[in-house]
Amino acid sequence: MSKTDAWETGLLSLLFTNANFANVGDATGLRGSSTAGSFFVSLHTADPGEGGSQTTSEAAYGGYARVAVARSGAGWTVTGDSVSPAANIDFPTSTGAGSTITHFGIGTASTGAGVLLYKGSVTPNIAIGAAGITPRLTQATTITEA
Repeated sequence: MSKTDAWETGLLSLLFTNANFANVGDATGLRGSSTAGSFFVSLHTADPGEGGSQTTSEAAYGGYARVAVARSGAGWTVTGDSVSPAANIDFPTSTGAGSTITHFGIGTASTGAGVLLYKGSVTPNIAIGAAGITPRLTQATTITEA
């Protein structure tokens, strides 16, 4: 069984842009949060897997930190069954060498083992071979709800 296009779009809009999803349950539907908050984007050196948390294989280069992206139309763009950042997501510049970034995650916590909601591959991979590298996820980074 699969989700319909309308459900995929409505769900992604509710989660990422805090938009109400009308007519689910009743006429008022699923309501956006009164305070939308942010999701926290993380970088990973391997696929965190279906059972992983935000800390599973998380990057650890010098200077690394997760980046907050607002749950709004200013933070995310929903098109059909996919969502992308509304602007590039730049991570802190490395202060030393680290590993190669192969995956990204979207989760609920700024630090620690928060709930990892979505994950995806970073292509091309980002090698943190020295200080001075600023990892970036572009607006072409896409999550698909299928």
